[in-house]
Amino acid sequence: MNIYIRLFLSFFKIGAFTFGGGYAMIPLIRQELETNGWLSVQEFVDIIAIAEMTPGPFAVNSATFVGIKMSGLGAAAVATIAVALPSFITIIIVSKFFFQFQEHWLVKGMLYGIRPVVAGLIATAAVLIGQSALLKTGTVINVIDLKSMLNSIDFKAVIILLGSLIATVKFKVHPILIIVLAGAVGVFIY
Repeated sequence: MNIYIRLFLSFFKIGAFTFGGGYAMIPLIRQELETNGWLSVQEFVDIIAIAEMTPGPFAVNSATFVGIKMSGLGAAAVATIAVALPSFITIIIVSKFFFQFQEHWLVKGMLYGIRPVVAGLIATAAVLIGQSALLKTGTVINVIDLKSMLNSIDFKAVIILLGSLIATVKFKVHPILIIVLAGAVGVFIY
């Protein structure tokens, strides 16, 4: 099948079946990329980092990046349109009827049912990113063997994580500043 069609179908599916924003899309994007053999796990984690550092929605940035990697600017345009199209169609339809039915028991029940799924998808993304960011490349944690587990952890990355967490939660440092500082620290210590 043509790469343009495959990209369109994959990213349309991602856009159509993911609720909760960019982070909730990460498991589905990962599955599509692995199923199609388009990117390695490390490349996928790099996409997440790049998509977060660049302006615009995460899903659009990811689709654009994958499209460019697969077949250039045309493929990037196809993937980007595909991931945005379901939301565009849905918002047009929903906006017409939402305020009429927002108090309906069926709509309320559906929205309450989706919330825990979104939290689970975001938690899955956090685990995936955490494993890739906090473990040395190519290592797998062996919980039985404490020594091997400790050897697998990238303690420099853990220090950056903890510093970022403290800066965000305790000192309310702006996320953009944290990203810039973490990048500078990464350049210095790696």
